[in-house]
Amino acid sequence: MRNPLSDKITDVKPSGIRKFFDIVSEMKDAISLGVGEPDFDTPWHIRDEGIYALEKGRTFYTSNAGLKELREEIQKYIMKRQGVNYDPLKEIMVTVGGSEAIDVALRCMLNPGDEVIIPEPCYVSYVPCTKMADGVPVIINLKNENRFRLTPEELLDAITEKTKVLILAFPNNPTGAIMEREDLEKIAKIVIEKDLYVISDEIYSELSYIGEHVSIASIPGMRERTIMINGFSKAFAMTGWRLGYACGPELILKQMIKLHQFAIMCAPTTSQYAAVEALKNGEEDVNMMREAYNQRRRYLMHAFAEMGLPCFEPGGAFYVFPCIKEFGMTSEEFALKFLEAEKVAVVPGTAFGDCGEGFLRISYAYSLEDLKVAIDRLARFVEGLRNK
Repeated sequence: MRNPLSDKITDVKPSGIRKFFDIVSEMKDAISLGVGEPDFDTPWHIRDEGIYALEKGRTFYTSNAGLKELREEIQKYIMKRQGVNYDPLKEIMVTVGGSEAIDVALRCMLNPGDEVIIPEPCYVSYVPCTKMADGVPVIINLKNENRFRLTPEELLDAITEKTKVLILAFPNNPTGAIMEREDLEKIAKIVIEKDLYVISDEIYSELSYIGEHVSIASIPGMRERTIMINGFSKAFAMTGWRLGYACGPELILKQMIKLHQFAIMCAPTTSQYAAVEALKNGEEDVNMMREAYNQRRRYLMHAFAEMGLPCFEPGGAFYVFPCIKEFGMTSEEFALKFLEAEKVAVVPGTAFGDCGEGFLRISYAYSLEDLKVAIDRLARFVEGLRNK
């Protein structure tokens, strides 16, 4: 019997995060700090709009690109936040989460052998999605001493004649690093000079704690070279609604919508109606959640300082990336021993790329009460290692 499976797919490694979720799900009284999911419920007025859509029988397909009203609200939102104007009918599409937008963008932009520059540590899907689109991932190992920001020198060293796309993901998962306007202007200059394109994953844009988020699409000359990806999961606590969007030049979006048409048809209709309400009236909810995350971020930084665990201060998202190199074990070994000894799950940094070795990702998308219990256990574990 012949092998029914695709070599390309079987060669893709599963997510390095999954292993710890599976273990902790079977462990009584365990605390997980591994999931990048808000602990807040979707705000009631947004849920109500979804319920109302169901009650009114709005269960039909929308257009492939998404509800016109939603795309118009996205256009207003991006214009207000980033000062970038997109045509809602030709340059905005609604997707099943930001993850679909990443996959579709890469598949529509790459020819076999095209190189995609991916700064790591990063979200786990960029490398496999590049490979599944027949692209070649080119990894840049971001450095703690640079606050995990991409430098112009690192970018220039990675570019070859086959380079086509740069993936930028700031605020960053897993490090919480940000790129400010000055940083992006230097990167944009190289992108333009080398005739590259950018996929800018800005899913954490509303969770910025050091100044306002800046999109590289807002830098002169970059709008026509950028696919801006965002969504509702993180800012509006709408993970299960599975809704994202992509904005970009009509030339690229036209092909992305075509692929989306054949693969998906359209994003969930109920979710789209709820998202309209989120964009129209959700600003106060976002501000409240951002302040809560910021409080947790400050608590963790103080706790790490007290236990002597080095960690650069994240400027966005809801993750910290403390360094555990002093203990002489791999990130996975540390995470497993910590889980076994103290029943707290964190994610080894290597789940987000080889340069994550020596680090852990800890999510603070959890209540302050749970964080305090988990961090007390971490402090006890660290003290025990140091006293051996």
